[in-house]
Amino acid sequence: MAKSGRTFLRGITSEKYGLSEFREAQLKAPRVRNDEVVVDDAKVGHSGDSKDSRTWWRVGPGDDPFLTQTLQVHFVEIPPGKSNHGHGHQNEAAFYILRGKGYEIHDGQRYDWEKDDLVIVHTDSVHRHFNDGDETATALVFKAKSMWMYFGLIQQGRSGPVKDEHRFGPREDWSRIWTPGVMDRKKVVKPADTTWETTQDGIIRSILSPARDDVRCFSVDIYQQRIPAGSRSGKAWHMADEVLYVQSGSGTSYHWEVEAEIADKYYARIAKEPTVHRFTAGDTIYVPQNTVHQHVADDGSEVMLLSAQNRLFRHLGYDTVAYLENAPEFDAARS
Repeated sequence: MAKSGRTFLRGITSEKYGLSEFREAQLKAPRVRNDEVVVDDAKVGHSGDSKDSRTWWRVGPGDDPFLTQTLQVHFVEIPPGKSNHGHGHQNEAAFYILRGKGYEIHDGQRYDWEKDDLVIVHTDSVHRHFNDGDETATALVFKAKSMWMYFGLIQQGRSGPVKDEHRFGPREDWSRIWTPGVMDRKKVVKPADTTWETTQDGIIRSILSPARDDVRCFSVDIYQQRIPAGSRSGKAWHMADEVLYVQSGSGTSYHWEVEAEIADKYYARIAKEPTVHRFTAGDTIYVPQNTVHQHVADDGSEVMLLSAQNRLFRHLGYDTVAYLENAPEFDAARS
């Protein structure tokens, strides 16, 4: 945990052009984290918590050992009838409601939510979370905050007057520089807004993706995956790294390292043997960048996973998933 301050963005410094030592260190770090792992308790450099709410981080750029800053993963917990502090930041955040019910106030507008909804805190939003139910509400939050930090989009904090206000003119509507029509997009995605499909990767419910252009989210892709007891996902290869939260069940995640052979062009060399990572409900599984992976459910235990990736990879030219093996359910549906 940070001793002197919060790490918003991690730098890379080397006297060599090759950066293999950074990837080697990343690949050596444990990839499955449970409730015993709190990498940031929100006591330093945070503004959202009130005396009634609690926030704690599972994955972030200040972690030691370091996994990724492509995605940050944290939990928010609010007791019945309580709320957190209102605050604003430029980065988006996607809140998956694990338990409870309540509502948001975003830029003065109310958005109600309940268990299994996905709630979007939009870019440049002043927001506050309220629990109006009779049980503690818990949300799992995915965000690509370090991307905003890298781009210099760091104007954030609690509501308050402008410093040196005499130097500035009257208020202008910030939304004038947003994507046209963005305020008409959906902020809460309910299970009824999605459908389950049988794909090469298995049984999938897509929640956020570029195809969902009715939702006000541009930075992360999220899907839910159901793996029947004793079955497995597809054996997938993509460039984006990935964080998966285990909602239920237990099993094993297999990861095959992909080495880059730089010859007349780039060639991928896939490890003959995978690393093996056991998981159970409440864990997060980290799949590093450029890694072949497959998830297997225990016999007698259906697995439900919630997956998040940073959408920026798609805009960098990595918009394809290669399947080295299909999920059994996909092959059965085709036969």
